[in-house]
Amino acid sequence: MTKQLLPLLLLLYVTSAFAQTFDVETIKNAGDNDKRINMVILGDGYTASELTDFETDAANFVSALFGQSPFSEYSDYFNVHIIKVISNESGATHPGTAADEASYSVPVSTVDNFFGSTYDGFGSHRLLYAPNYSLITSVLATNFPEYEQALILVNSPYYGGSGGEFPVASTGTSADEIAIHEIGHSFVDLKDEYYPGDFYAEEGINMTQETDPSLVKWSNWVGSNGVGVFQYCTTGSCSTWYRPHQTCKMRYLGFPFCAVCKEGIIEKIHDLVSPIDSFSPTNLSIETSTFPVSFNVSLINPTSNTLETTWTLNGSAYTTGVNMVSLLEAEVNNGINNLSVAVTDNTNLQRIDNHETIHIATITWSIDNTTLGVTDITTEENRFSIALFPNPTNNALHVKFENFNSSNLRLELTSMDGKEVLSTRLESGITNTIHLNQQAAGLYIANIYSDSVLLASKKVIKQ
Repeated sequence: MTKQLLPLLLLLYVTSAFAQTFDVETIKNAGDNDKRINMVILGDGYTASELTDFETDAANFVSALFGQSPFSEYSDYFNVHIIKVISNESGATHPGTAADEASYSVPVSTVDNFFGSTYDGFGSHRLLYAPNYSLITSVLATNFPEYEQALILVNSPYYGGSGGEFPVASTGTSADEIAIHEIGHSFVDLKDEYYPGDFYAEEGINMTQETDPSLVKWSNWVGSNGVGVFQYCTTGSCSTWYRPHQTCKMRYLGFPFCAVCKEGIIEKIHDLVSPIDSFSPTNLSIETSTFPVSFNVSLINPTSNTLETTWTLNGSAYTTGVNMVSLLEAEVNNGINNLSVAVTDNTNLQRIDNHETIHIATITWSIDNTTLGVTDITTEENRFSIALFPNPTNNALHVKFENFNSSNLRLELTSMDGKEVLSTRLESGITNTIHLNQQAAGLYIANIYSDSVLLASKKVIKQ
């Protein structure tokens, strides 16, 4: 679930060179760290006597971030920790050398802060950055290596910030908007929706050179929520690139994320953590058990309560929409029985039917039932994503599984009247190509199974 982002050799080098230990405090706790996305805020320009101010400033940033959609809906998927880095002096350096200094009234200063945070980066006054990258990675490696996203909060009242792997923001008015925009880059790999320059222009979640609204990667949103296919500009290389929205946060600070970027953020969240917080029973052996036997899952629900459960027993649909089931003796066979639950997120902030990727988490219990009752229960937890593309399609549908270890996968395609028109085995880890030459144009349902467990159903349009 969580992961360390530093290569081992680099981690060992910077740790040995700069390792320092600071107090670490959790200021937002939604659950166990290994089942949440861990965001870490490091302070710069805070002296020992100003650490209380740092806690307040960090809490204010957290309030700003999780007050915006979709972070607000998925707040319970995040923990936030602060590392109380102590600087010798308060504030940030301001050399006064930027080309646009005349537009600002900020005193020139040299500050002995910990990470070297300074204004006037790359000739722009408001570009506040922390140039000591190796020291940042060292502090993280020593104090909280299991982070997914880190950022630097600088103790300065003047507006400024910057991006990169570790976004930087001052405590000035609206500076938190810079960090939230930059988290869009570093956490999700969203692209700028103002033209970033030829060097940074590339295909992404919210940037493309495709012009056909039916083929553009955000086609499922075109025509709603202000989403379209908008040209960055009308001349030069810039004119060949397109964005989904005119006023997204990835273009203008102070605006919300557009629908396309929200969907990308939610997908990243599901990539990193399972929506299943816990389940029971876990692996256990028992001498005898009387019926009914109960099984349950505890979920990390978005505030919109959009998680859905689908239960199957021995390959047949059992029930949906509940977090607990109790099996009766008459419902199980002698010998091994398999009970599974698949959890999907059906938020309206994603449009799954016309979208490429489905994220699914499953729990499977193997239940050994004898004349003496249930004698053994074992469990297996899986989390994976399934990509089906293109959709709509003409003759070929591509299916790819990621992070899934099952070897018995299959896809069944049924027409809208319930008739199975195609069944084929799938392999994990590769792109499977399914030819639909024999199928008539129309709407179909693709049902995807692992062994006897129905993992997902998705509409497919054959043109």
